[in-house]
Amino acid sequence: MSMRILVLGGTGFLGRHVIQEALARGYCTTILDRGACEPTLFASHPEIERLRGDRNTDISALAEHVFDGVVDTSGYNAAQMKRTAAVLRRASSGAHWVYISSISAYASFPSGRDYDESAPSQQGEVGYGANKARAEDALMSSWPLTQQTVVRPALIVGPHDPTGRFTYWPLRVARGGEVLAPGEPSSRMQYIDVRDLAAWVLSLCELRHCGIFNAVAPTVSMEQLLKECRRVTGSTAHFHWCDDRILLDAGVQPWIGLPLWLPGADPDFGGFQRASNARAVGAGLRFRPLSETIRETYEWARAEQDLPRKQVSVINAEHEAKILALLRSASTL
Repeated sequence: MSMRILVLGGTGFLGRHVIQEALARGYCTTILDRGACEPTLFASHPEIERLRGDRNTDISALAEHVFDGVVDTSGYNAAQMKRTAAVLRRASSGAHWVYISSISAYASFPSGRDYDESAPSQQGEVGYGANKARAEDALMSSWPLTQQTVVRPALIVGPHDPTGRFTYWPLRVARGGEVLAPGEPSSRMQYIDVRDLAAWVLSLCELRHCGIFNAVAPTVSMEQLLKECRRVTGSTAHFHWCDDRILLDAGVQPWIGLPLWLPGADPDFGGFQRASNARAVGAGLRFRPLSETIRETYEWARAEQDLPRKQVSVINAEHEAKILALLRSASTL
């Protein structure tokens, strides 16, 4: 018997990959979304059931449907989770619910300190991470603990990433020339390929595997990332490593201005990219090579016509050139 799966929020980034994987597995797939993001996606698949609903107001379209599993990619606060649970209980009280939360749900990330799923969560209801933590709490109180899984991904990367964070690096390195490389070459970088995440969360749902898991690929250094970008794209780029303090003084915004860069000494976020993935690996999470993630993200980005409109506000070429000039000047003193 085919598994009946509900994907909450299915036309964005992670959702589309979850649906593609569900189709490949032959699941009976239903999507609930607002129809605001790429409403024609999967239009060529009549076997997919499309339901319209807004988790902030009305999701009555779910009321009479029966599902074996729920993959929740769109829950952002406690009210949404409670509203959804109340509707699903009418006909799908036996479904296993996999909620995609975030590493940001943890309370703090002290510099130099590793952490696992036992670390305390954020408090309050202000900000993305706190709201994700409250959504987790709401699920735990609204749905049987033996029928739920909470997944906390690191930065999700890969084809169709709307943020452009990871995508920035293969595109920038491919352009060649002098590339501003942030922080120490050995600084840690964590991510999860969206396709590895999609396949794993469906397996968690199918196997009804409970618990809380950090979804994080094996850690690589920033130097490894940039060198692999250079190798995969065939670039002749040369990397100029720049100290955290110089970048901050130059007005470069961590994580956004130069994506994936976080100053290692930052007392609140210096340890952000030090999450343990041991529990997730034990539960079956597997990873494709970094080179494959870079290559396929790069190929998608090159073909994406409106990519610049979607990207985060990274530093522009002029700003990068000024910092590179500053580094050259300092090296001649």
